[in-house]
Amino acid sequence: MISRRTVLRTSLLFCSFLLAGNRPAMAQFFFKPRKKGAPRLKENLFQAEGKALVGVSAKGGVKEKIREAVGLIGGFGKLSLKGKRVLVKPNVVSGEKNPATTNPDVVGAAVEILYEEGAGKVYVGDMSAFRTMSTLRNMSRNGIEKAAKDAGAEVVIFEDHGWVEVRLPENRYIKSAYVTEWLYNVDTIVNLPVIKTHRSASYSITLKNFIGCTHLKQRPYLVDASHWEEIVAEFNAAYTPELNIVDGTVSMIEGGPWEGTPADTGLIIASGDRVAADAAGLGIIKSFGKWDMVTSKDIWEQKQIATAIERGVGRGKDDIRLLTGEGDAEFKALMKEVRTITGL
Repeated sequence: MISRRTVLRTSLLFCSFLLAGNRPAMAQFFFKPRKKGAPRLKENLFQAEGKALVGVSAKGGVKEKIREAVGLIGGFGKLSLKGKRVLVKPNVVSGEKNPATTNPDVVGAAVEILYEEGAGKVYVGDMSAFRTMSTLRNMSRNGIEKAAKDAGAEVVIFEDHGWVEVRLPENRYIKSAYVTEWLYNVDTIVNLPVIKTHRSASYSITLKNFIGCTHLKQRPYLVDASHWEEIVAEFNAAYTPELNIVDGTVSMIEGGPWEGTPADTGLIIASGDRVAADAAGLGIIKSFGKWDMVTSKDIWEQKQIATAIERGVGRGKDDIRLLTGEGDAEFKALMKEVRTITGL
């Protein structure tokens, strides 16, 4: 049953967008996909001895950090990128700057590296939150559009393209996911979220970043606002990114998703496993002790994490190995605390 509050909230959103003339958003809300497809599921290429690997780097500039983090888990060579079409999916929830959204420097560096590794064509795409569209305007405001184009990528705005219905019968809350057709238009997907806290989903890292690939009418607050975290995890059963590169150059450790307390964490996380990447990112958030929705419970009891493991989206604690690169004393101390917090 849809609550009265949800109906009222939705009605108010409709009115605000009509008054603002945001017709593309309204058109998307009333649209139903004509295409149907199977979940886009891929094997995790970044594992060893039966364990999913997650690497963390704080060495050098942004590009060096990305290369080291990915190198710790096996390197870009595992993706066999030569000639492939690659979609990079940053967090463009709004036009706000990092850490509300992914650092443009991280976007640009990732695109450059993908081309250096032989990618044939790189696209950078997303769809912003219902209340903040248009996505293109947001990308322009926060610098992601320029960074992507300067690095040679083509920007794609998901609300301007088609949708695919993916049946997920094993889910509890969302039985069909409406996802962007761009998940099927490319050979490889690189998930590029930022580490941040979130007032409704507790936190937003790799799992939450997928919501930008889903249809506006299925945003969690319209499905069931009382089960945000479980719904976020269940949507992730619709696809697998080949690689997750997490922007922790500046992390949001309190507040969110629109604005919050920043911390200069100066690092990059890389993994082929979304749960592993989120656990590492959560360990960083929790180490600051400022966001009760994270600090009040064990990492592995977080509903996004627990639901994702239950749905087979990622590995559990005993099947993850955390690897860290070079760094100064502050980085080493932070990673020691993250290991203690996560048990990795």
